[in-house]
Amino acid sequence: MSCCLLEFCRVQELKAVREFLFQNQQNNPSLGDKKTENELAWDDSDWGSWDNPEAKEDGSGTTTGVVEDSAAGSAPWLQDCVVSLSPCSDLMVVAKDHKAVFLSAKWRTDDGGREEMTLAVSWSGTLSTEEGESVSSVICIPLASQKRSSTGRPDWTCIVVGFSSGYVRFYTESGVLLLAQLLNEDPVLRLKCRTYEIPRHPGVTEQHEELSILYPAALVTIDGFSLFQSLRACRNQVARAAAAGSEVVHPPPLAYKKWGLQDMDTIVDHSSVGIMTLCVFDQMKNASILGGFHASVKGSPPAMSQYITVGGGPYTGFYYAIEGSSQPLLSHVALAVASKLTSALFSAASGWLGWKKQSEEEPTQKQKPKVEPATPMAVRFGLPDSRRHGEFICLSPCNTLAGVTDDFGRVTLLDVGRGIAIRMWKGYRDAQLGWVQVSEGRGERESSPSAPLPRRHAQFLVIYAPRRGILEVWGTQQGPRVGAFTVGKHCRLLYAGYRLMGVNSVTSQGWLLHTQQVCLFDPATGALRTVTVPFHLALSDKKSERAKDMHLLKRLTTLLKSREVEPDILESEAQSVLLDIKHPAVKKQALESLLANKNAPVSCLTNITRVLLASLKGQDPEAVDEGLFQLCSSQLKLLQLYTDIQQLHSTGEATTDTHTEPTEVAGIEEELARVSPTLQRYAELTSGSRPSVSFALDSPDASLPVRSFLSQMECEGEEIRVVPGPNADWTQLGSFLFWGCLTGESPLQKVCTTLQKTGISPQQLLSLLLSVWLHREKEVLKKTEAVRHLHTLLTALSSMKGAVEESWDMQCVSPWWQQVRSACVQSHSSAAALLAAIVAHRAAKANITILAETKFQSEWEAVSLELEQWAVCVRQLEDVLSLQTLLCVPPPQGTPGSATPHCSVKALLEGGRGGIADSVAKWVFRQDLAPERLKDMLQRRGEAESTEQSSQPEQGKGEKSQEDAAFNRAAELLVSVCQRFPDSLSPDLLFAHCCWEYVVQWNKDPEEGRYLSWAVEHLKLVSSPHIQLGISSMMWNTFIVKCFSAAAFLIEKVGKAPKDRLCRRDVGMGDCAMTAFLGSCVQLLQILMEADSGVEEVTPPELCVEEVWGEAEGPASLAELALEQKGVHYPLVQHHYLLASLLHTAMTFSLRVKPLSLFDSKGKNAFFRELSSIQLMPSGDMDPGLVSLRQEFLLRVLTGWVTTQREAVEGSGSGDKTWPSLCLDLGLLLQVNPDILRRHLVCELYNQGLDPRAEQVMFEVEDKDVLGSQLLVLTGQRLSYSLLHTQTQTRPAMELLARLPPTLCTWLKAMDPSELGCPSVPLSQTSRLVSRLIEILPENHGQYSLALHLLEAVEDLQRDD
Repeated sequence: MSCCLLEFCRVQELKAVREFLFQNQQNNPSLGDKKTENELAWDDSDWGSWDNPEAKEDGSGTTTGVVEDSAAGSAPWLQDCVVSLSPCSDLMVVAKDHKAVFLSAKWRTDDGGREEMTLAVSWSGTLSTEEGESVSSVICIPLASQKRSSTGRPDWTCIVVGFSSGYVRFYTESGVLLLAQLLNEDPVLRLKCRTYEIPRHPGVTEQHEELSILYPAALVTIDGFSLFQSLRACRNQVARAAAAGSEVVHPPPLAYKKWGLQDMDTIVDHSSVGIMTLCVFDQMKNASILGGFHASVKGSPPAMSQYITVGGGPYTGFYYAIEGSSQPLLSHVALAVASKLTSALFSAASGWLGWKKQSEEEPTQKQKPKVEPATPMAVRFGLPDSRRHGEFICLSPCNTLAGVTDDFGRVTLLDVGRGIAIRMWKGYRDAQLGWVQVSEGRGERESSPSAPLPRRHAQFLVIYAPRRGILEVWGTQQGPRVGAFTVGKHCRLLYAGYRLMGVNSVTSQGWLLHTQQVCLFDPATGALRTVTVPFHLALSDKKSERAKDMHLLKRLTTLLKSREVEPDILESEAQSVLLDIKHPAVKKQALESLLANKNAPVSCLTNITRVLLASLKGQDPEAVDEGLFQLCSSQLKLLQLYTDIQQLHSTGEATTDTHTEPTEVAGIEEELARVSPTLQRYAELTSGSRPSVSFALDSPDASLPVRSFLSQMECEGEEIRVVPGPNADWTQLGSFLFWGCLTGESPLQKVCTTLQKTGISPQQLLSLLLSVWLHREKEVLKKTEAVRHLHTLLTALSSMKGAVEESWDMQCVSPWWQQVRSACVQSHSSAAALLAAIVAHRAAKANITILAETKFQSEWEAVSLELEQWAVCVRQLEDVLSLQTLLCVPPPQGTPGSATPHCSVKALLEGGRGGIADSVAKWVFRQDLAPERLKDMLQRRGEAESTEQSSQPEQGKGEKSQEDAAFNRAAELLVSVCQRFPDSLSPDLLFAHCCWEYVVQWNKDPEEGRYLSWAVEHLKLVSSPHIQLGISSMMWNTFIVKCFSAAAFLIEKVGKAPKDRLCRRDVGMGDCAMTAFLGSCVQLLQILMEADSGVEEVTPPELCVEEVWGEAEGPASLAELALEQKGVHYPLVQHHYLLASLLHTAMTFSLRVKPLSLFDSKGKNAFFRELSSIQLMPSGDMDPGLVSLRQEFLLRVLTGWVTTQREAVEGSGSGDKTWPSLCLDLGLLLQVNPDILRRHLVCELYNQGLDPRAEQVMFEVEDKDVLGSQLLVLTGQRLSYSLLHTQTQTRPAMELLARLPPTLCTWLKAMDPSELGCPSVPLSQTSRLVSRLIEILPENHGQYSLALHLLEAVEDLQRDD
């Protein structure tokens, strides 16, 4: 609101500081270890890690007590000292003569537990090194951090000290000398610094950083960038020397410019304004004044550095140095070694390589360094006043104004650009000056619709008059005094006028510079206080009034944000603020923020709004803002309504039924009894659903906050409307208005009367009632009396004026009841919607009956379109409830669960004719029902009674019985749904949708081969070949053919069954999943061929839909799409079936084959084409080479199958026995002689010792001669193994071998038993095999005699055993 003086820091140990500075050449023990004169040794304990200079911890221990009031002493000692405070307020220097004390910032906890900043002594000692010199000026320059993560805090602070000897020395915070240079032999009068500021406007010249040093007749300027780099390099070098224990190498001197100030008698202070460029007119004016009429003017104005000095003769002098007129000066030392320094002296990062050691330079250091001469610079103009002498000049932050004090006790305000005095204050002897710059808050100027306006800044001059002990703040240029504070008479006003050094336009992006502008230091208490000025004090009266309103609004916002305010205090404070605000727009904004607050009670809001409205009524009607008046009156009306409803609900008065007739109650109860079993089952399934997280504030039971009520209601004139918003908001508002009535805890008639008086439309009240009823379904089902109260409420709302039109024709649809139907058919709460429809149906019927009696006076029952609509709606809702009950059945444990889908009448109508079957198919998938179990369920349509009897599980049965009971309950629900939807859920349609759902799920996760297998099984159960053909064609084209072709090309490329990694890369599934996929492809193509064969024999099915669902609109159903599919080309399907079978066998038995190479070019080109297209297929006899390849492949398939059969026998299992017949079928299609396959199969079976199966197949072999020759060799191998190759040859066997004929003996020895898969076969089987050989070999066969010899040998062996 106004200026304030805030304490932000406190200086400790002021008494010890004073005693140290004013002691009479004796050490003070109270300050601990003092540095003796000339003792400036490096203390590395304060520097910490050089790699992380920001991690330094201040380890100096200081007392934390507050300085006593007597610390100031009797004399104003601080006025005799040189004092400087860093703009970051973290370092203060107090110096006198040759001594100095450095005070650094520390944080401590006060008695109340709060953190506060203090300044404590961190170093004290002697600074001078020359005899007789004393400190004449000090400034503290914070240096910016070069780290990318820096946010504007300084890296470290450099203390620059000017001495009476002319030396300027640079120190660290711990008193270590970094750099010293003699720039002039006169005393240093004043040190001043200028740092980088972001230009406020695009046309403002960007100012460079600079350190300026004033001597009595000279001015030295040092470039800020080179100084910054040199100081960093010095600090690093000194730290390295201290760490290594070596001597400090002296750095090279700084580069500087030196001006000789002429034409002034005395100079005591100065200010460096910076670089400026004259406008063309000023340039021509100066040229004509200096050069006369014929003066020549340069093309562009030169850039000049402006300096202002104060003193005497003239009182103020203005100097201009044209840029480039003077080169930077270097000392003689630097010139002597310039050849050695190839890098810039300004960077100083080279560590001063090549410099001599300190001991070698000692003779040269003893003599004074040479001082460079100054470049003369004449004063351009000044303010001549022979008797007046200036004492101090203070430049404003924007470099446009300057304040000057003089020995007459005046403070003069200068316009720097024009060089004139524009204002003067008198009565300020020994005044101290400072400036405060304030930025405009983020307000209307930034939110303007056009381009955002730049933020304005205001300058305030701060004057401290020590003789009067007063601190004043004045607005510039001609502004009033905006603040005055009574302070001590011995304070010091500390104004730096600069910020961090080392900042530029790039590094300052995103920085928040923590700097104080003006600080008042009171040595009596040690307090450091800063002046805070609000921006609006710089504005005129009208604008200031608006700014005051904005501050009042900000104060109200702060008050509303605090949570610990008592309601009474909140009411009084907010009321006073609202009444104090003048502007209507701000007052409206304040009232809106108050009404939107969540902590303000409704009584507080009502009282404040009433008082505000009364104050507006008491004003002149023409002066009152109409919008504000309407806001107050409308919000007061809404608050009153909220209070009335709240009081009605809190009275506890029960509902009394006055509208419900007994006949209507009986009719409703009859309807409820009919749907009660379904409702009960639905309630059981929904109440046992998975727990979910909810928040107490979001629950409907939570009381509606008044701010939510106000945000959802609006008042226009005498009418109140509900603002359209999300369903959750309507539910909460509806619960606030009607839930007490529905539960019977509130007086229903009084609530309806109160709402009717407010002017809310019945249609909106009906929407709120239905919203709360439909969204709180679980609670509604638990409260049986809620249905009766709903009927009463509906009847009461229907009787309101404007609900049901009096001119309503019964043969038309009533908009009122259509609104109820629309809400019910759109709701996903099936049970609540059905109950609401039953109640509304009864209420509408009663309403129509009354209208009919008044219009026709007849005893005939009124028949209307409205009742027909209600009958259809109730039937639809009953169907949806039955379907929703089925969908709520939880999936069995171990299956991937998902959220229960919700359906509504509207969703089913918009989902098309297949929407119902699609929902059930998704349920079948979630239940993980196998096709056979689904078939069993559907077969129970006529067995509902027996299912119901067995649905209750007995207590003593185990998990199996529980699973059966759950299955029976699910089957019962599915049968009931199918009975309600006899056409939409016919078995063919349901199996088709289940097939499609499973193939869609397989497409999402191809690793689950079971999904595709079950999809094919469901497809097999479809009885209509037309639907079968269409579904299988859609499956093939949409999902299968892409993966199928990828698998074929992969096996062709690899030449064998590929590994898992390759399958995943090319086909998108593992090798096992790919094998199952190819098996399903074989079955799918087989179904496709069978369906294509059966299409001609059967007429296409007619797709019907139930009568009440005949209006379904939406996408075409799956069955309709299936019937629209084109027919297929049977030979092409068979061609693909052949390839699928080959791929499946190759993957099953891990065979080496290139499947596409088994076909000719025509066959290859026909693959993966549209199955409905006519392709050029292979015909006639195949190439013998291809036939032999196919034969070889099929023989390997049979060998692989026989091997698996042997393993199955050994493992006491039963292998798949369909492969031989499949191979024979493939042989016929591939033009391979089936007899060769059978003979190979017989030999392989005998080879593996499976003689019984081999005998069965042997009967089918046609060429017995060739088979006999093959089996004769096999028998010889078996006998050779028994006689010659067993590990323990028996004596009878050896004797038998000796008795055998030589030809047989030689033949047996030539046999190789290692070719046998199972060599150790019982002799009885071998004997039976030889007998078979004798039977099938003709007597004229060349090997018949050999077979007879074998028979004798086997019989002999059997006799010996």
